[in-house]
Amino acid sequence: MTDSDDLLRRVSAKANATTEHLPPPATAEEVAQAERMLGFRLPPVLTHLYREVANGGFGPDYVLLPLAGEGRTVVREYREGRETSGPGADAHWPADVLPILDWGCGMYAAVDWRSPEGPVLLFEPNGISDDRHHAWYVDSETLTDWLETWIAETGWYEEDADEDGDMRPWESAQQRLAE
Repeated sequence: MTDSDDLLRRVSAKANATTEHLPPPATAEEVAQAERMLGFRLPPVLTHLYREVANGGFGPDYVLLPLAGEGRTVVREYREGRETSGPGADAHWPADVLPILDWGCGMYAAVDWRSPEGPVLLFEPNGISDDRHHAWYVDSETLTDWLETWIAETGWYEEDADEDGDMRPWESAQQRLAE
């Protein structure tokens, strides 16, 4: 068993233990269609989550958005964010940063797939003024670490979380938003 197999097994166990009605996993065709619509391949960890655990509906607090289907999905949220970041618009959503979870109040967890590590970013637009890059923070260095934090119940969003550390700003935000 590989480390990723073990992680998926533990994520699946936690998802089943904490979610009353998990949606079925995404099909291979749904994943392929999402990748065509996004214009890039999903990273293996994210593909396995959607194909082997469920099509969203599990994870920290507000749960992962579905990849495919009706209503709000990862694909729709990404495309809408990019469309409002087009030429002449006030860019707020960088290319290759995939929203995976809506925290509410305009906040999102998103994964930067341009980086090989796939850091999980927090988009927190509340309280910013002129510079959109001030809304982006690094929540976790990798999606794997972010999932481990959820499994261990040690994330910043947990009621009993240690609130000593602040998230660091995402250093690439300004450059990536200007592209």
